[in-house]
Amino acid sequence: MTNHIAFIGAGNMACALIGGLLADGIAPDRLIATDLSIEKCASLHDATGIRTLQDNREAAAMADVVVLAVKPQVVRQVAEELAETIRKRQPLVISIAAGIRCDSLQAWLGGAVALVRSMPNTPALIQSAASVLYATPQVDASQREKAESLLRAVGLTQWVEDEALMDAVTALSGSGPAYFFLVMEAMEDAAKMLGLPDETARLLTLQTAFGAARMALESSDSSAILRNKVTSPGGTTERAVAVLEEGHIRTLFQRALAAARDRSIEISTDLGAR
Repeated sequence: MTNHIAFIGAGNMACALIGGLLADGIAPDRLIATDLSIEKCASLHDATGIRTLQDNREAAAMADVVVLAVKPQVVRQVAEELAETIRKRQPLVISIAAGIRCDSLQAWLGGAVALVRSMPNTPALIQSAASVLYATPQVDASQREKAESLLRAVGLTQWVEDEALMDAVTALSGSGPAYFFLVMEAMEDAAKMLGLPDETARLLTLQTAFGAARMALESSDSSAILRNKVTSPGGTTERAVAVLEEGHIRTLFQRALAAARDRSIEISTDLGAR
């Protein structure tokens, strides 16, 4: 990994990454986090043993890896504040700020720094994230490994070589948990309408979703093959799937992901122009 990692911002995602790194055996004295709140700093230090500061530049000056984990709306302000320190220290910079493109970040940081843009999703909070990474040409092989190791502490990691694909990633895995929550919500409501008690409908829905996801993860078969294996000809599943197909479920998901991708592009353009 690295000697020191500084998290600029100590929100939920930063805390999830810190927790994952500590669970992986990284020593607390190798981690630094900043927050404007004295109370937040004290609470995080008490919970994890890591060093906490209110000064972003002081934290960055001690780090070989700097993780930008602030809200997208303040990334420019924070990046410009850190620019001089980053140029002197030359750390690897990892941005987990949604919607901020690398060219904007590099302009705000004042040069062609080694920069990795990542999009972890909210299951990082339980170390079950799907994180996608993109590296600028300034990132060398050892830095790519550092970035991957850091994000792997909270789940699966994948690289893309074209930054434009990050908008599709946002639409799929970034927003994706909400789609599955919606499907589970709809299934639970339908089960209640069929007469199942509320708690039974909830637990059966959650366990079925968990079991299906685990089967897909542990199988070499595609989702289509797995679906066919549980769809007996003339059976109940076949009848239900036919209704979903008649309702154009595939088209709905295509439209939904395209809409999310387009909105991601809009947000990136707007944030980069600020």
